[in-house]
Amino acid sequence: MTKHISVLVGSLRRGSYARKIANEVMNYFPEGYEAQIVEIRDLPLYDFDYDDPEVTDKPVPEEYTRFRETIKNSDGVLFVTPENNRTIPACLKNAVDIGSKPNSDVAWKNLPAGIISHSVGRMGGYSSQKNLRLALSYFDMPMPGQPEVFLGQSPTLFDESGKIGPERTVTFLRDYIDRFVKVVEAK
Repeated sequence: MTKHISVLVGSLRRGSYARKIANEVMNYFPEGYEAQIVEIRDLPLYDFDYDDPEVTDKPVPEEYTRFRETIKNSDGVLFVTPENNRTIPACLKNAVDIGSKPNSDVAWKNLPAGIISHSVGRMGGYSSQKNLRLALSYFDMPMPGQPEVFLGQSPTLFDESGKIGPERTVTFLRDYIDRFVKVVEAK
């Protein structure tokens, strides 16, 4: 049976490095896995009124329901994110918040997760990844251990054809995906 991996890209820009990285690493999953980007650009800003049973005049947006069901039907989720102002991009935090409700049916609960962060600077999205890990820690999401993936100076990673060029970076990312797959398989 095919395992489904939802890939969340923490950048809305079509040509973002996060999207380029995601498109590359989706090819590193083994046979029997289908990794697909789940778009978060059209998710309305999270508002608890939608999930509050006391509020009857604000129905849950269809986009929330679709997103939550997609995540719940996944065998794992891979986050690929840049760093914005030393934290996770607002669009990604919004998606995390939407998946965290309703309290009785949290989409993230116990779902295997992987995180790849990057930045155009040398830190590789360290703050972004640590903030995302903190936000996800509440949901008991199993994740691969060390080494974590912080890709610094991300514009330099791509060759003329748009592929990740340095062989050691490709090897490192393939190893991370292999370790993530082991977490998914153990679930």
